[in-house]
Amino acid sequence: MLRIAVPNKGSLSGPAGDMLHEAGYRQRRESKELRTVDPVNEVEFFYLRPRDIAIYVSSGQLDIGITGRDLLIDSGAGAEEILPLGFARSTFHFAARPGTFAGTADLKGRTVATSYEGIVARHLADNAIDASVVHLDGAVETAIELGVAEIIADVVETGTSLRNAGLEVFGEPIMTSEAVVIRRTGADTDEPKVQQFLRRLQGVLVARTYVMMDYDCRVEQLEKAVALTPGLESPTVSPLHNEGWVAVRAMVPTKDAQRIMDDLYAIGARAILTTAIHACRL
Repeated sequence: MLRIAVPNKGSLSGPAGDMLHEAGYRQRRESKELRTVDPVNEVEFFYLRPRDIAIYVSSGQLDIGITGRDLLIDSGAGAEEILPLGFARSTFHFAARPGTFAGTADLKGRTVATSYEGIVARHLADNAIDASVVHLDGAVETAIELGVAEIIADVVETGTSLRNAGLEVFGEPIMTSEAVVIRRTGADTDEPKVQQFLRRLQGVLVARTYVMMDYDCRVEQLEKAVALTPGLESPTVSPLHNEGWVAVRAMVPTKDAQRIMDDLYAIGARAILTTAIHACRL
């Protein structure tokens, strides 16, 4: 039975559970449940603290985990990313009082406060910068005001919290993060059960990214239409009862669907429809 770690709370928990449900896996009904067995799919889910998941997976006690790339790197555990999942995206930046620092080189000899000591230490080492790192659990914005550090390193989304604390980001981003599937470093990712799990999640990602588009067009406009809707391999084209017309079906990116419909209509296509894709295998 495949043993999988899932975040038990926070910004990763809800989207991870939704994705697993869409992939056909049974999920817990109550937030207090720490373990759920899906006997049909031969999977056992463990709901753990997101920051601990990489540790459990690297130990080999659990086969796969879903966590943040930031938490994986910060843990320093012997686990590796095998599939990005596209949600819970974030960016890490250095921040300080306005005008005090310009770039990473200015960190030399300074003190940086952060909740992600592993990420910051790795970044400093990669850039050969000698700086001190102070670990804090949350609310690092106050570290500068209280004299604990001269610089902070934290997740930045809108920047509102930093501005409210009288701080601003500087330099290039430290890293970008998102939810990822992880596996113990060196473990066999070609194992059939692991591959099946990854295919299911990839199918959800495709289903969320694409819609199915159907339309009718004149034969003489078919090449132009196919250029607009090439599909993944090629579109399906079927003759209609009315001579000189064909029906076309292809997957198109959801974000481009409205523009493609406009372009198809402009070249004479009609009966243009889009439908959601609920599951997919490529």
